[in-house]
Amino acid sequence: MKSNIEPDESADAITYSIPFAGSLAGIGKNASYAAAKRGEIPTIKLGGKYRVPGAKWRRMLAEGLDSHDGK
Repeated sequence: MKSNIEPDESADAITYSIPFAGSLAGIGKNASYAAAKRGEIPTIKLGGKYRVPGAKWRRMLAEGLDSHDGK
């Protein structure tokens, strides 16, 4: 089974793939994409790909913030 998590991704990266960001929150690939589509996982578009800003995502997870809080 092929994983969508890039082998060189780490929790200290500047940006994450959506599946990797979801894995940090304990959710699977499909749930991660669904959460990103709903705006629950923040994303930015870089070079035609959607990436999750690492610092913002780590802060949200640490503080328990909802991405809809505008913080």
